[in-house]
Amino acid sequence: MLELRPTCENCNKKLPADALDAWICTFECTFCSSCVKKLHNVCPNCGGGFMPRPIRPAKDHHGGNYLGKYPASRTAKHRPVDFAAHEKLAAKLKDVPPDKR
Repeated sequence: MLELRPTCENCNKKLPADALDAWICTFECTFCSSCVKKLHNVCPNCGGGFMPRPIRPAKDHHGGNYLGKYPASRTAKHRPVDFAAHEKLAAKLKDVPPDKR
């Protein structure tokens, strides 16, 4: 199940479990929508694209699968991006759809 990391890896903006501006790549690297734009939808860690992070239900609607039983992670991964270095990677990949990378 997704960790639901608590902050943007780049700017450290708080991204609670119900944040609508949280984006993740396939490795769950987590960024806010503002940083995803600056990154040209290219993950600086793996080169993949981003998708909106799903919202885990706050209430138990079915089978005990909810935020109370499976809480969001409290462990932040703050890894500020070197945007000058990232531009080289983004230049190669930003015009390639994520499913073709």
